[in-house]
Amino acid sequence: MTETPHVPPPPTPPGGSYTPPPPPPSGGGPASSDRTLMLVLSYLGIFALIPLLSKKEDSDIQWHAKNGLALTIAWIICWAVFFVIGLFLRGVLAAVGCGFAVIECVIAVAFLVVDIIAMVKAVGGQRYRIPVVTDFAEKM
Repeated sequence: MTETPHVPPPPTPPGGSYTPPPPPPSGGGPASSDRTLMLVLSYLGIFALIPLLSKKEDSDIQWHAKNGLALTIAWIICWAVFFVIGLFLRGVLAAVGCGFAVIECVIAVAFLVVDIIAMVKAVGGQRYRIPVVTDFAEKM
């Protein structure tokens, strides 16, 4: 057992206040001051290019930037397909086209939810694997 014993703080001097010493440094090493910003930018659409191009030495930020960029590409492809099919269906039967537009909105919200989950996990130091998208991102 290598636990350090609890040492009570020294008594407060009269007439002043006591400021405790800073906690010991963690074993993670120095963190970049803009790391959180870069992780958030990784999942904000085309802004994923900023960490992808500027933080080439950090493999974790690169992974998240590639994942976020692949998620954006998947969303653009999905949107384009639904847009074209929706235009066709609105021309054929308006009710079916409107129902298709509702499905398109639900999928857009699903992409947004996945984006937020991935962003929160990234800031928390974890990786969120999106089944098809992450496989595509790792091949980039």
